[in-house]
Amino acid sequence: GGTKLGENLREILLKENDLDKRAEILLFLADRAEHFGKIIKPNSNKMILSDRGFVSGMAYALAGGNFSFEELLNLNKFALQGNFPQKIVFFKADESTLRSRLGSRAQMDGIEARGFAYLLRVQDAMEEILQKLGVRYVTIDAAWDEEKITNLIKEFIND
Repeated sequence: GGTKLGENLREILLKENDLDKRAEILLFLADRAEHFGKIIKPNSNKMILSDRGFVSGMAYALAGGNFSFEELLNLNKFALQGNFPQKIVFFKADESTLRSRLGSRAQMDGIEARGFAYLLRVQDAMEEILQKLGVRYVTIDAAWDEEKITNLIKEFIND
């Protein structure tokens, strides 16, 4: 997302359920590289808030069990030209919250359709990645109310 190429790739990735796992990760990385080159890098002198996280991309691949942390880290370093965020906000949802939010959707995308156990493994992988990276991060319970979440994020960003 965020670029024309990203929109096209997202359409492919969320609809195609039988992509080879290496092809899938490379398409996500193409989107990440395009997003970084066209949106993030030209605005690097500004505060950038982005929901296009490489941590989640790595976590989806790790949860699938097809890649190592080191492989994914090196691929993301390449796609992001060695630039990782200074701070990361990690929203964590328990199974009940996931079921409630996904259950209210008319249709799940290809990734969501992999099931709740997979999505919970993705969250666990995100936490492991954040710990290994050594990047400053805050974990926020996705079930908290909007005001509490907003205040915690503001405090974290301004710290």
